[in-house]
Amino acid sequence: MGAQLRGRIALVAGATRGAGRGIAAELGAAGAVVYATGRSTRENRSDYDRPETIEETAELVTARGGTGIPVRTDHTDPQQVRELVERIDAERGRLDLLVNDLGGEHLMVWHTPLWETSLDKGLARLRTGIEAHLITSHFALRLLVRNPGGLVVELTDGTAEVHEQYYRSEGGAFFDVTKVAAHRLARAQGEELRPHGGTAVSLTPGWLRSEMMLDEFGVAEHNWRDAVARIPGFAISESPAYVGRAVAALAADPDVARWNTASLSAGYLARVYGFTDADGSRPDAWRYIREVAWAGGSGDVADYR
Repeated sequence: MGAQLRGRIALVAGATRGAGRGIAAELGAAGAVVYATGRSTRENRSDYDRPETIEETAELVTARGGTGIPVRTDHTDPQQVRELVERIDAERGRLDLLVNDLGGEHLMVWHTPLWETSLDKGLARLRTGIEAHLITSHFALRLLVRNPGGLVVELTDGTAEVHEQYYRSEGGAFFDVTKVAAHRLARAQGEELRPHGGTAVSLTPGWLRSEMMLDEFGVAEHNWRDAVARIPGFAISESPAYVGRAVAALAADPDVARWNTASLSAGYLARVYGFTDADGSRPDAWRYIREVAWAGGSGDVADYR
């Protein structure tokens, strides 16, 4: 990416780990100023109770060539989000890119029907995955619309096509509703941004090798393939850098408005823009999942990388 985003101001809401960290880092590699928010700091862990912090993410952004600025923010609290956006306005006077990557993956309840799911966890997921996105956009878009060309990226899990065809029963009702809502949020924002020269899209990674996923499978990024023998589908997985490069490519595209209101995936955009994952491959996880994993096909994973 070089320095294609030099001078651009980005807010990555939910940048502590996973896709958010990967996105922040790749925006940094393209030269952007990145406000990296989350609730986990070196002084205080959030209820994720994990070691990753927003300071680490910001340092990674800076090390890659951008400017990383960590800001502890609970995006379910309107006052904290208001203060965050006011700070960006005071320090930079503009906002070019908003990434809403607030999902509450630590709230996942696997293979459990609605009536047996923890209501507290389910409602917390809705607050994090829908309400917090709306709160953040409510304040941030006031700054983003000052200049044409602004971009909003709503992170989700699965394309609109996938969500139209399948109920995500593995994650249950709260998970499914939250992930489907991202597409409608992108549609709403895209329609409202259009007169101001802005664009909004929903974007999904594939099978993401997040820190939590790697821990779950007992591997690290350098030896993730060791888990494939036990979980064959993991062979189609991708690093957080992949979706990060997708966002950076969108942000650098002078014709990004062609995607307004679209549902996109990292694998699809890799073919359009020509970027690869960190290992040089181009995994298309959702095409593999639709055509092989869920359809009972016999395709080789190598054909989808």
